[in-house]
Amino acid sequence: MKCVFFCHALTSCWNNGNAHFLRGIARELSELGHQVVVYEPADGWSRLNAIRDGGEGSLQEVAGLLAGIDIRQYVTSPDLEQALQGADLVMVHEWNAPELIRDLGRYRILGAPFTLLFHDTHHRAVTAPEQLEQFDLDGYDGVLAFGEVLRQIYLRLGWANRAFTWHEAADVRLYRPHPEIERTHDVVWIGNWGDGERNAELNEFLIRPVFELGLHSRIYGVRYSLDALRAIDAAGIEYCGWLPAHRAPAAFARARATVHVPRGPYARSLPGIPTIRMFEAMACGIPVVSAPWDDAESLFPDGSYLRAGNGDQMKEMLLTLFRDPDLAASLTSTGLQTIAKRHTCRHRAIELVGIVNSLRGAQHPASSAHLEGALQ
Repeated sequence: MKCVFFCHALTSCWNNGNAHFLRGIARELSELGHQVVVYEPADGWSRLNAIRDGGEGSLQEVAGLLAGIDIRQYVTSPDLEQALQGADLVMVHEWNAPELIRDLGRYRILGAPFTLLFHDTHHRAVTAPEQLEQFDLDGYDGVLAFGEVLRQIYLRLGWANRAFTWHEAADVRLYRPHPEIERTHDVVWIGNWGDGERNAELNEFLIRPVFELGLHSRIYGVRYSLDALRAIDAAGIEYCGWLPAHRAPAAFARARATVHVPRGPYARSLPGIPTIRMFEAMACGIPVVSAPWDDAESLFPDGSYLRAGNGDQMKEMLLTLFRDPDLAASLTSTGLQTIAKRHTCRHRAIELVGIVNSLRGAQHPASSAHLEGALQ
């Protein structure tokens, strides 16, 4: 099967958490024998900022991770006649221009034989629905939503006739334990400050507990406000700037624990959707203590991570975790088993092929739109 992806950036993960997952999907599809071609704008803001922060070298490192994946960059707009030639699957991420999303749909309406899927991994459906309403999805065969609640929103609002739950997952070819790396500090947090969706949560569940416990900690990420940087410095936390995704496993390996702090819109309005770091941290074998979120789809079993209802509980759980090596080992083991059993990019690649086959009327179509855990 020839798979053609349109995304904002596969080569850059600067403020672009989708790149982690899509790289893994592209590699797994290639390993399964499919041809993968990826189109991204050469002047996308993620690429330009990655070059500014890390130089061309950071992107060259990524290129080495994507052997066998045909990545094609375009200026202004891609040549769709050429891009779609021979395509069996076309997958379009929601971080694309509305005009490109519309034009791809028109090809399908006019009879192009490929399966066309729209991939949504954002909270705009509840925080800025007017932005999604501008997308013309009439020609699309279906929507890939990274949570069941988001899938239901698409169907309820009439934005799509078919929608499938397709969660993110860990790229375990990259995200894995590194026992040879010495643990040199207590807590690591890898994430972006963003547009203020979780300012209060980061202060309550990360900065204040680390400060009050006197933990040796590091924070990686971008788009931190001056006030945020001052608070981090005042708490004695080392701010380390942008960390390319392929270097995150080593950063996890150097710490004794990490904290999961979901963005407010997900925690409040989109239950069942964690950040991708939840999958990746578990895959790296680091214990996770999470701020509140509703695991409405039972993605992670009891014993795979610790839950803190407020900042005081976060302090208590971190302290307990550091004093109890057996608890830390149990969390690590259960987390690793959970990812290996249910949440790898290989699982999601096979689910994607199943969705395409069901839409194309394969001999053995998928029986349900919700294909989570297809390999269990």
